[in-house]
Amino acid sequence: MFRQLYSALTSENTLDKAFEDLTLMLEHGAWMFARADEVLNSSVSAEQVRQPLYDRDRAINELERSIRRKVLRHLTVNPGHDVAICLALMSVGKDAERIGDYCKNVFEVGAFYTEGFHVPGYQEPLDRMAEQLSGTFDLLIEATRDGDEGQAQQVLATTGEIRSHCDRLIEALLREESQIEFHEAVAYSLLARHYKRVASHLANIATAVTGRLEDLDFPLEGDDEE
Repeated sequence: MFRQLYSALTSENTLDKAFEDLTLMLEHGAWMFARADEVLNSSVSAEQVRQPLYDRDRAINELERSIRRKVLRHLTVNPGHDVAICLALMSVGKDAERIGDYCKNVFEVGAFYTEGFHVPGYQEPLDRMAEQLSGTFDLLIEATRDGDEGQAQQVLATTGEIRSHCDRLIEALLREESQIEFHEAVAYSLLARHYKRVASHLANIATAVTGRLEDLDFPLEGDDEE
């Protein structure tokens, strides 16, 4: 709906290129999340991933600036036209940029915490959430590129589940009475927090794809503000 709304309003191609930038930002974010997960699981070393991952993050930042330039150019040439779409595009561009930051945070947990994960009750749910998020990136990339509301609704459903799981995991850690290494508990809580924020930003972009532009940047029920 987001993309179709724009297409119905204008034949100008500047914003169309901005949509392409947004899709590319999500593709970079998906790559970063996958590499961060590999570091967490010790399938690659942090040093192998560090520079390429930070390079992708810088590319995401530049794409966000590119979206802003294109939006401002469009509004300068067409004052008063497509303002809601332009503001929404800038908003979700910021979401995509923040996703890159949280992917870096996930990578840093894997890079700095090297003692391994030994509590299946926490490790296994986090592994499942990471797998869900990887699939959600792919779904949202398609939804954003094609303007597919059905896929965007699937993203919203999945990210809602992930956020709830993250909340329950953090609550369980705070109530934990059995013996668990302090640094391991910190790593679990950080991952839950970072996964929740990635899910929230993916959800905000999916909200735009569904056309509910008035709901952008408002926390969903049970979610918290950044």
